[in-house]
Amino acid sequence: MQVNELADYLKTAKPMLLDVREPWEFETCQITGSINIPMGQIPQHVDRIQDNGECIVICHHGVRSAQVIRFLQHHGCENLINLEGGVDAWARQVDPDMPLY
Repeated sequence: MQVNELADYLKTAKPMLLDVREPWEFETCQITGSINIPMGQIPQHVDRIQDNGECIVICHHGVRSAQVIRFLQHHGCENLINLEGGVDAWARQVDPDMPLY
């Protein structure tokens, strides 16, 4: 999903926004409503993610989130969507007041 699509989608939907970046990255900037579970902690939270329905997975540029999606799919999770370009693209295209790093 592209960032502009997500911005429009969030006007009517309430998916889980799963940010898999490290805590310092999440503290620097985040998409409102996101929860932070760092990539290394995902294995301990598979059930929580699996039981939550639709889930948009977010990272800095979209690479880690794609890896997390592959891991979660391997463990039976469905309804997973990668945010292409991650928070960097969000800051550049949707929220220009968001800090970049």
